[in-house]
This record gives sequence, structure tokens and C-alpha cells, in this order.
Amino acid sequence: MNAEPAVQLRLLDLQALDVRLDQIEHRRRTLPQLAQIAELEGRVNAVRDRVVAAETEVSDLERAMAKAETDVEQVRARARKDQELLDSGRIGSAKELENLQREIESLARRQGDLEDAELEVMEKLEDARSALASLTAERDAVAADLDRLAAERDAALADADKDAGWVRQERAVVVPDIPADLIALYDRLRADHGGVGAAALHQRRCEGCRMELTPTDLVRIRDAAPDALLRCEECRRILVRTPESGL
Repeated sequence: MNAEPAVQLRLLDLQALDVRLDQIEHRRRTLPQLAQIAELEGRVNAVRDRVVAAETEVSDLERAMAKAETDVEQVRARARKDQELLDSGRIGSAKELENLQREIESLARRQGDLEDAELEVMEKLEDARSALASLTAERDAVAADLDRLAAERDAALADADKDAGWVRQERAVVVPDIPADLIALYDRLRADHGGVGAAALHQRRCEGCRMELTPTDLVRIRDAAPDALLRCEECRRILVRTPESGL
């Protein structure tokens, strides 16, 4: 395959633009916000699970608290009723009076036990509500960080898209200057050689593999026709002669 020297130099222009596009794509894939967002998403999911568990615990304790309050109030109501009956003087039988007094004492002990249980549930409920408030605050803080990082990510991606758009416009100007068969060869070599299909010969060194050419290769290149399409013997990339080739 042959190509005019100007066309070969144009191929280097195309390679430079493709390198810029690859760099922009690498920038998109390696934005620091992406790793930070992934970490925070794991954290927020874990915190959300803990919030649900804490909400369930608070709900259970609130029901237990309501039951404890009801139990205490029932015993108090019964004790008040018995005390009112005792104070009324309507009981004439000594035995009935003795039974009533024993019941009042029993209710007092029962009330004390229930109030102790109520106090224990109340303390647990306060601790559970405090833990829930702390978890909710943590969840909200992580969610706010996620929103901030997502906004930074979107802005960075928009900048990358804008840069890529400008490069693609420049590329669209260069491509028509290069024959289709040369573009096809260049694209194949780019795919096989880490995105670099054409490299300049600079100071007797291939800029693709960074290897210095042997004297034999240099003689071959000096003797080649100006429109001959050369390949590096080491990396097989298209080798383009320039005024800085050192020939």
C-alpha cells in the first residue's frame, strides 16, 4: 500500500485525535466520583437496612409501652374503686373488709410490678428512638453526599462529552483526507496495538514501541520511495517519516 507523504502525515493527525478521544474515555471511566459513589451507595443501603430495623424496634416498643400503660391504668382503676368502697363504710362484714384490704394490697404490689415493667420499656423506647434518630441523620448525611457527588459526576461527564464532541468534529475534517483502505488498516492496527495504529519515526526511534531502529532498517527506510507505506519491524505499526526522523 502506498500513500503520499502528506497523507501519511495526516494519518498522524488522525492518530493524535484518536489518542485524545481514548484519553477522554479513560477520564470518563476513572472519575474519582464513580468510586466514591459506589462506596457511598453501599453505605446508604446498609444504613437504610439499619434504619428499617430500628424503626421496627421502636414500633414494637411503642406497642409494648401502650400495653404497659393500659395494664397499669387498669390496676389503678381497680385499686381506686376498691379504695373508694373501703372508704365508703358500706362494708359491714369484717371478713369482707379483710378480703377487700388484702385485694387492695395485692393490687398495690401488682401496680408496682407493672410500673417497674413500664419504666423498663420506657427506657428501652428512649434508647431505641435515640438510635433511630442517629441512624436517620447518618442516612440523610450519606444521601446528601451522594447527591453532591452525583452532581459533580454529571458535570464532569458533561465536560468530557463536550471535549469529545470537539475532537470528533476535528476528526471528521481529517478522515476525508485519508483513503478508506488506509483507514481500514489503521483501525485494525489500533485495535491490535493498544489504540495506536500509526506512529512517527522520530530521531530514528519508532514512537509507537519506543524502539530505536537498526542500521539495516534505517537504510531500508532511506531507500524507500516517499509514498511507500512503512511498518515498524518491532511493533508492526504504520511508521510515518517526518522532518524529525533523523534519517
